Amino acid sequence: AAAMRHLPYFCRGEVVRGFGRGSKELGIPTANFSEQVVESFPSDISTGIYYGWACVGNGEVHKMVLSIGWNPYYKNVKKSVETHIIHTFKEDFYGEILSIVIIGYIRPEKNFDSLDALISAIQDDIEEANRKLDLPEHLKLKEDNFFHMPESKLVNGH
Repeated sequence: AAAMRHLPYFCRGEVVRGFGRGSKELGIPTANFSEQVVESFPSDISTGIYYGWACVGNGEVHKMVLSIGWNPYYKNVKKSVETHIIHTFKEDFYGEILSIVIIGYIRPEKNFDSLDALISAIQDDIEEANRKLDLPEHLKLKEDNFFHMPESKLVNGH
């Protein structure tokens, strides 16, 4: 219940360099928010895997899967919020503004015995997000005005 109480949750912040593991080890690149953005999340929002919509700068809005938590597999000491946008970008977008709306909860955070098990779980999460975001009640949030930022807020004209 605590997972859903704050949803939909709208959030915007700069993309910062994370641990560099998503792309390299997992083949699943993620965009990381700064600590300030992570700290602005409701303190009682459940850790785990969520799905929703994401937009870089004033670009297109894409489906996304999001992890909130300590990534038990990697034993992080700081909570992180990592967004995997279900889209292939040609280049990195560090320093750009990422806008997200978190719509639903997939599963709690858990540890995995192996990297393969973790990758497999993430692939399942992506499939579930893909399916759920096709529902009409979720599609309408893709068009939310939140994703249309005034030009003055943009970085590098993106």
